[in-house]
Amino acid sequence: MSEILFIAHRIPFPPDRGDKIRSHHVLKHLAARAPVHVATFADDALDFAAEPELAAMAASHCLVRRSKPLPLAAAEAMVTGQPISLTAFRSGTLARYVCKILATRPISTIYVFSGQMGQYVPENFRGRLIADFVDVDSAKFQAYAARDGGVKGWAQQREARLLQAEEGRFAAQADTNLLISDAEAALFRARLPAPYPPAAGVDVRTLGNGIDSDTFDPARVEAEPQLARFTGPRLIFTGQMDYAPNIDACLRAAQRLLPRIRAVHPDASLHIVGRNPAPALTALSGRHGVHVWGRVPDVRPWLAGCDLALVPLEIARGVQNKVLEAMAMALPVVLSPEAATGIPAQDGTEWLQGADDDALVAACLKLLENRNAAAAMGEAARRFVVEKASWPAALAPLDSLLGVAAGNARDAA
Repeated sequence: MSEILFIAHRIPFPPDRGDKIRSHHVLKHLAARAPVHVATFADDALDFAAEPELAAMAASHCLVRRSKPLPLAAAEAMVTGQPISLTAFRSGTLARYVCKILATRPISTIYVFSGQMGQYVPENFRGRLIADFVDVDSAKFQAYAARDGGVKGWAQQREARLLQAEEGRFAAQADTNLLISDAEAALFRARLPAPYPPAAGVDVRTLGNGIDSDTFDPARVEAEPQLARFTGPRLIFTGQMDYAPNIDACLRAAQRLLPRIRAVHPDASLHIVGRNPAPALTALSGRHGVHVWGRVPDVRPWLAGCDLALVPLEIARGVQNKVLEAMAMALPVVLSPEAATGIPAQDGTEWLQGADDDALVAACLKLLENRNAAAAMGEAARRFVVEKASWPAALAPLDSLLGVAAGNARDAA
């Protein structure tokens, strides 16, 4: 039986943030079809605590603590002329494990999750290579550069330029390149640098995200008790809270949107839920209706205890799991066009979009002032997720890429 090597920039356990949720379900799908060997990083002790779950799913694994300080990674990048995204995820231990697995196991497919891990694939590998870029990281850094300016903007622009070149190199090496949405796939094709234009035969496809609507079901959980003391409208934003776009979105919600909502509903509150909240966010907690909760064991009770999900992202790549999770929990969602990318829901029926602050505030007030309409929108959102956004449906195209019949377990890689 042929086997699979899965290389990911973070351990796919616990599936408690966007990238881990996708990599977890992809790994689970692969492991049902062939033995999988996993090379990946842990960010902290909580990641290492999930190692037994990884061991139970994988035929073998190598889990390395990613502890390289950012200044050291930046220094290496400057010396070598590479993007920091590569040097930050460089490990001799991981590289040796990959070489050992390729030398001793019948690996027919390498699945690389996140472009910076392409550095571990040897150029002479002759099996099937699937590169799951998820979204276009170089475009994200380019957006940062345009926003920041100065020395920081120069560094972001350097990262964007070098990472774009690396994306082109690895895309040309791979048999198939996966992006999370049609929009990301089109952007990726358009940004392929010479000598890797789309006409060169680089295969770029869409593999969307799904949601476990059985787990994210409002009928299965009770509202978080700590939210009961907030008697007014409760708005929520969830996610990884040391991630720059999430930080900016929360600052926008707390400083620009919530005050205008509280002018109409003085007891309205904003609840920021997710691990590693940045100091800029914790400084706001407990003031003017903003409450920062940090990491929680289960985000579902927090969603169940709120009236509205507010997702005002200004920089976003790919599909936002936070949006799908809120929708699955029948929570009405108000979001920016950036946050809506890649989810074909209907504006006005399954969520409300707002192109600017005025529109976002108006959408929130509309739903808060008509609770029946808000409940109907939440129910429509859940129906959309259940019918159109399941993980089995999202990952079904993988079987043809792996060369197995749809749904066959442990058939062949």
